[in-house]
Amino acid sequence: MATLLHLDSSLSPAAASASRAATAAFRTAWEEQHPEGTVIYRDLSAEPVAHLDALAAHAAFTDPSTHSPEQAAAFAERLALVAELEAADAVLIGAPMYNFSIPSTLKAWLDQVIVMGRTAGPESPLKGLPVTVVASRGGSYAPGTPREGLEYVTNYLDGLLTAMFGAEVDFIVPELTLAASNPSMADLVPLAEASRENALADATSRGKALAARITAAA
Repeated sequence: MATLLHLDSSLSPAAASASRAATAAFRTAWEEQHPEGTVIYRDLSAEPVAHLDALAAHAAFTDPSTHSPEQAAAFAERLALVAELEAADAVLIGAPMYNFSIPSTLKAWLDQVIVMGRTAGPESPLKGLPVTVVASRGGSYAPGTPREGLEYVTNYLDGLLTAMFGAEVDFIVPELTLAASNPSMADLVPLAEASRENALADATSRGKALAARITAAA
């Protein structure tokens, strides 16, 4: 049975979060295709993982037999996250833009699971892993817009996930999510609503298509 690793990182609850709404639509479509499958879920906002510290970082480059009890415990927590990633047939990430970049909780998870020689590097066992990212943002950072140069979510995640894991990365991008609450963006509400509906439709269709593709390849 197929396994989906689903990560959310939005600070907002499901009812107020564009990224959570889209990841939920993707997951629902996936589960309809894999009713007997497994979903590993982490809400990185509600239950953040620890930021990478010296103990856990250095443990990846030293012989386990030399680890202190503290270092062994720190590295064991890191390896538990790695095991979840390695068990996944596909990964789904909700990554809202905060201050032009990803939430720090998502960065902490990435730092924990990127282990050179294990998950990352030229011989990564994750090569070809399909990763779908819902990259929601309050304004528009699309090519040709005034803030195009400040887009550090899709550019960063695409570069990181492909360079480290060799992953196959796909993005769903709900834009203008602040239009309904920001009076200066009132004229953009119709565009925001259209973007949200398109994102939900994309999430459903891509969740279904990816699930079918993985089933066919099994």
